[in-house]
Amino acid sequence: MPHFAANAFRAIRIVRGGHRLSECGTGLAFLQSPDTFNAKCQTERHLYGGGMTGAAAGTTRLQRAEGRGHLAAKVQGGRTRIHELYQEGAAKIRLPDTFNASMEAVIINTAGGLTGGDRMNWSVSAGAGTRIDVTTQACEKIYKASTGTAEVTTQIQVGPGARVDWLPQETILFDRASLFRRLDVDLDDSAEFLAVEAILLGRKAMGETMETGLFRDRWRIRRSGRLIHAEELRLSDAVALLAAEQAVLGGQVAFATVLYAGPMSEAYLSKVRPLVDGHMGGASAWSDKIVVRLAAADGFALRKILIPVISALRNGAPVPKVWNL
Repeated sequence: MPHFAANAFRAIRIVRGGHRLSECGTGLAFLQSPDTFNAKCQTERHLYGGGMTGAAAGTTRLQRAEGRGHLAAKVQGGRTRIHELYQEGAAKIRLPDTFNASMEAVIINTAGGLTGGDRMNWSVSAGAGTRIDVTTQACEKIYKASTGTAEVTTQIQVGPGARVDWLPQETILFDRASLFRRLDVDLDDSAEFLAVEAILLGRKAMGETMETGLFRDRWRIRRSGRLIHAEELRLSDAVALLAAEQAVLGGQVAFATVLYAGPMSEAYLSKVRPLVDGHMGGASAWSDKIVVRLAAADGFALRKILIPVISALRNGAPVPKVWNL
């Protein structure tokens, strides 16, 4: 048995409302359930000297990132305030100060990217009359998957008279990446919702291209239980060749979908269409929603079109500050 330093394995357990703030060898503290805590510590005992059966047998289980973050908001004192906040594993949520009645939430994947087998889950619940802007700290990077598929699931509930703007920064897919992403939204009859999802098939400025891989994107938007929007996108196998097809992306490597659901759709359409004209894209409105499709040569060119579109659908409000380059 190899020698291990006395502090190679350590665990701090602080019980807080049925969960434990843990630190097991890695030096990273995070909130997690007792079952998750015990499973993680058992794994680290194998890694740091509490039993090397897996290594002795010649099998290695690759470490995978997992995280779950939940935010619920309510109106209190005329402002949107925290009602519930939960974060576990690699998922973190930060709430910077705002200078109006709304709340801004910045979601963070502390793993620094995703690869095959990683799992992230986000959920947001906006109570009656609240206003929440949700964004990401940076672009999410999806790296080459040696095995398995990364999964990111998001559930959003928007209550009466509330509005949620789901504004993550771009997702960058590297060559041989594998990602399955799901977005499920439930809206009250009087709620508003804005969603933006942008994808980069590699970083053009770095000479990178997603030649092969898998990207699946599934959207289900419901209002009072009735399905009002569904999407199912799949790019697989020879992604670069597929993207070069004129009926797909026409050789562009950056693309985005923007959706607004609410009573202002017709009014917003007249502001959005002039911004899209002259670019590869289009905007349509029907059944109290707007859908905008955009494609561009690279991420910077896409942003130059996308940011004005987002601002128009936010009634002139800018994108969150973390979007600044």
